[in-house]
Amino acid sequence: MSKTVVQSLLGAWFDRAWPVLFPAALAVLALAAAVAAHHLLWRFLRRLASRGEATLAARLEQRCWAAASVAFPALFLELTLPALELPPRLDSFVGHVVDVVGTGALAWLSVKVLFAFSDLLVIRAQRHPGDRFRARALATQVEVFRRVAAVVIGIVAAGLLLMTFQRVRAVGAGILASAGVAGLVAGMAARPTLANLLAGLQIAITQPIRLEDVVIVDNQWGWVEEITTTYVVVRIWNLQRLVVPIAYFIEHSFQNWTRRTTDLIGTIHIYADYTIPVQELRRELKRLAEANPKWDRKVCVLQVTHATERAVELRALVSAADSSTLWDLRCEVREQLIDYLQRNHPQCLPRTRAELDQSAPHGAALAPESRGADASKRG
Repeated sequence: MSKTVVQSLLGAWFDRAWPVLFPAALAVLALAAAVAAHHLLWRFLRRLASRGEATLAARLEQRCWAAASVAFPALFLELTLPALELPPRLDSFVGHVVDVVGTGALAWLSVKVLFAFSDLLVIRAQRHPGDRFRARALATQVEVFRRVAAVVIGIVAAGLLLMTFQRVRAVGAGILASAGVAGLVAGMAARPTLANLLAGLQIAITQPIRLEDVVIVDNQWGWVEEITTTYVVVRIWNLQRLVVPIAYFIEHSFQNWTRRTTDLIGTIHIYADYTIPVQELRRELKRLAEANPKWDRKVCVLQVTHATERAVELRALVSAADSSTLWDLRCEVREQLIDYLQRNHPQCLPRTRAELDQSAPHGAALAPESRGADASKRG
């Protein structure tokens, strides 16, 4: 076969293959450029992020890598698509696929960028230990608002994606004609969801609870661990999780032990005999509190709060910086007070008395009250 024939065959094959090879090569180059741009940008962000986590680069590098790895190729293909010169039907199909992927990726990336900015606000607020309540309040607001914003972005993106389909557009015209009835039905069906969403916004603004608040809900004591747009997760003292609809905190009463401050006052009840030396026990309580590092040096009081026919009730009040520390302080002080009474005043522990009447005839030596108490003990 002569050289001229080979060149003519190659030329004919190249002419037929060119409409396929050129778009494919251009698409591969666009994807390669997207991967390279993504890699270079993330190397730059990683270098900036090495300065510390309280930087925007660090938050973007951590949050947005996966979303950007999809958004960059979609964006480069969208820019390259007019130069591919594809057949009309193929160009319409490829363009539609790129639009769908690009819209979804951009919505995903927008949510991640929003989360990165919100993370930065919370981290910088938490770096000021003297303003702990402000940091918790800001964290609660950011947590609720960014979830609401993510839901809004998702709804808008879903609407844009659906509108890219021609059949959905045609159906949309008929839906708009009956929008009043559809809106009423949708509103009734989504009433619990909308109520929780509005409750979440109300909690973010008024803040009856914040993240890490100590609350009592349904007789369960724990910390607010997570606040979403629909529910609140309370971490109970035994590390179980109580999931409560967020509207509960608007419609029902509950206890918040750290609404304004975290310091609390705890009670310790001691029951003793009437011969208890109250002043001496009060001095011992003061000594025990001062020797305990968990006491915040604010409240230390001992009072006789009740007296019955058998014993007196003493109530000791001690304070601590937070609920966990207060629980440990109460247990330790209670144990130490009981130990002090056992070692120094064992006669002051609660007792039952019986009185002998020497002038009474044999068989009636006990007073009536004491005989009844003695019989009850034998029984």
